[in-house]
Amino acid sequence: MLKEKLRPFVDRYEEINKLLASPEITNDIKKMTELSKEQSEIEPIVEKAREYFKVTEAIEENKSLIEDEELGELAKEELRELEPRKKALEEEIKLLLIPKDPNDEKDIYLEIRAGTGGEEAALFAADLFRTYVRYAERKGWKVEIVSSSESDSGGYKEIIARIKGQGVYSRLKYEAGTHRVQRVPETESQGRIHTSAVTVAIMPEVDDVDVQINPNDLKIDVYRSSGHGGQSVNTTDSAVRITHIPTGIVVAMQDEKSQHKNKEKALKILKARIYEKMMREQQEALAKDRKEQVGSGDRSERIRTYNYPQNRITDHRIGLTLYKLDEIMQSGDLDQIIEPLIAHYQAQKIQEAGL
Repeated sequence: MLKEKLRPFVDRYEEINKLLASPEITNDIKKMTELSKEQSEIEPIVEKAREYFKVTEAIEENKSLIEDEELGELAKEELRELEPRKKALEEEIKLLLIPKDPNDEKDIYLEIRAGTGGEEAALFAADLFRTYVRYAERKGWKVEIVSSSESDSGGYKEIIARIKGQGVYSRLKYEAGTHRVQRVPETESQGRIHTSAVTVAIMPEVDDVDVQINPNDLKIDVYRSSGHGGQSVNTTDSAVRITHIPTGIVVAMQDEKSQHKNKEKALKILKARIYEKMMREQQEALAKDRKEQVGSGDRSERIRTYNYPQNRITDHRIGLTLYKLDEIMQSGDLDQIIEPLIAHYQAQKIQEAGL
């Protein structure tokens, strides 16, 4: 019963109210802050719960009056309004009861790497990055390129960008995985369709408390930055390569002229990659327990296909196909895919939570 699940939230909210009014708590700033935070976190559920209790009570009351000669018709009329409101509240409450992803409000590092397909994959990496930039603009987010490695044709072998804004991770976390493209490359004289792929990683930006790195676990190399074609673009050893020995994760950074700045950027990306690896391992362990993969965002998963000849974009996880690839890529209106994905995973979580 939903009522039984909601009652502890209301009871706890009222208990916090009493605690916040007590002299012991008002004199303890730390405890007061903790309780206020907890209260604000459960407040949306409590507000909906109270309304739900009122609506269900009103429904029971009106049902008992249906046979009444004088009030029966009025009771039926009220029930016609109350029953849909009860159903709507149940759906809203179920979403609020889903355990929150602690990373949802975090900024992210977006990493796109060209995979199979050589230059064509690099060109698609650039196209996909531009689409994410347009999507970020639509959302009012800020995009800052942290590191990039261009290909000979002007695409990207790899590009890393930091995206800042409200709820960035919550919207983009389902973009992680392998994105496959099918189209005729500009260099193809016979008009044959080539299949290429890029991998996308979405890494929440982490604080020092999220990931702690032992300096003894790092191997740091410095070298001279090289530009397009390998020529040296700097006379000092400003480029930095950091290897995290326990995980084997390597981050190289040479975009800044200062060694210190390159090291600072590299460490931030390293922390994000280690954190993402930790998350993936946790998700894989959970999936193993359940005997099924539950949206792990593993980079090896082929999540989406972009078919240019048919103007078709398909997300394989939810079987969604849209024949408006050009429009989505040009406008950055990824919500046409992201919204159904969020709805799918929310429904999955509601089912898992037994709501």
